[in-house]
Amino acid sequence: MDTAVAAVEPRRSLWSSLVEAVRGSHQDYTDGDLNRAILLLAVPMVLEMVLESLFAVVDVFFVGRLGADAVATVGLTESMLSLVFAVGMGLSLSTTAMVARRIGEKDPEGAADAAVQAIFLGLIISLAIGLPCLLFAPNLLRLMGATPQIVAVGSGYTRICLGGSCAVLLLFLNNAIFRGAGDAAIAMRLLWVSNIINLFLDPCLIFGLGPFPRLGVTGAALATFTGRSIGVMYQFYRLFKGTERIRVLARQIHIHFAVLWKLVRVSLTGILQFAIAHTSWIGLVRIVSTFGAAALAGYTIAIRIVIFVILPSWGMSNAAATLVGQNLGAGKPDRAEAAVWRTGLYNVLFLGAVGVFFVLFAEPVVRLFIRDPEVVPLGAACLRIVSYGNLGYAYFMVMMQAFNGAGDTITPTIVNFFGFWLLEIPLAYVLAKPLGMKSNGVFFSIAIAESAMAAASAILFKQGRWKQKKI
Repeated sequence: MDTAVAAVEPRRSLWSSLVEAVRGSHQDYTDGDLNRAILLLAVPMVLEMVLESLFAVVDVFFVGRLGADAVATVGLTESMLSLVFAVGMGLSLSTTAMVARRIGEKDPEGAADAAVQAIFLGLIISLAIGLPCLLFAPNLLRLMGATPQIVAVGSGYTRICLGGSCAVLLLFLNNAIFRGAGDAAIAMRLLWVSNIINLFLDPCLIFGLGPFPRLGVTGAALATFTGRSIGVMYQFYRLFKGTERIRVLARQIHIHFAVLWKLVRVSLTGILQFAIAHTSWIGLVRIVSTFGAAALAGYTIAIRIVIFVILPSWGMSNAAATLVGQNLGAGKPDRAEAAVWRTGLYNVLFLGAVGVFFVLFAEPVVRLFIRDPEVVPLGAACLRIVSYGNLGYAYFMVMMQAFNGAGDTITPTIVNFFGFWLLEIPLAYVLAKPLGMKSNGVFFSIAIAESAMAAASAILFKQGRWKQKKI
């Protein structure tokens, strides 16, 4: 009897921890059981990233019914939007690091001050990006190698996606504030709202259901922009209402140049870090596009599926970043390091299992999104080959976010530069063109580069210089 009770108790404990993670935890992440701290942070962050990835998957699910040109439009636009994501992620990682460090130092006012400066910075940058893209969307598509038919079909989609980048940046930034403070459940809940709106509006605006106009692929962009914008409004409501860990007061809404400059300094290398990674995707898209619309559509769908899986892994990586920032602020570097290795192991187990599934069932998964007999085998090949690099990528993600959480954005930038620009893109070209592997050569370059960068990042992490970083 005692044995049975003992066996049930851990399950009850795990269930109560999961419920607490979704509702929002009040635990101090600089103290107590480390596995519990990882669980309480990682669960809402993983769910947040799943919900964020649903924007992309829902769009491509409905757009896939419109044909290869519409899917290719999404692929080309997403490759350009990746630059906006790079800026958003660069700003977000510095924001998370600074907010987490202040929370670890038990300085909630300092954390709120950093949050306000990050929002100011995000607004300025989003206007600088959004306005030119709004005006020159068709020209950008042409620069990416789009055919006249794709430009005609997709200009509206590109204009809304890139011109409305303010919603993307602020969504990233505000969630980074909540994550750094340890309020990951709030970031998760607001994406529920955004995704429900997107899920409802997508088919209505794409196909013209009920009273809605039939906008085709442009409707997908409008639905996503609307969902994200409402999510941003909810974020601001929660920031001003306040949580147990962070609250923005009216008197703090002003430019604080010392804090703003710190954010800019850390963000510049952070933005460069993600810009290097995301522009490499543009390079890959450019190479794939030379093999026709079917290859580009297959690549687009496969990468969307991969993103759906990788974003939850980013959730685990973000948990590591928060734990690193808060524990360094609390003067506990050894606890910060232990959290990273443990989170990396959990991420390897997760992505490894997903990789095996995709290797075995790539074609049926791709068929869920498109049935074009030309596109399906190319998309399946991409999904299968890229999955070979999952184990390496799992550790690479956690290590990079650990550096970022410590405020060391330079090390990941260097790793990205060598891995993406000096290894992945040249290798993709050589395998695809001179060696005649076509689009498969591009896919193999992704798996090889990810594995090489994982090894390099693990070596640099073990050296421990990130523990001395001051922000």
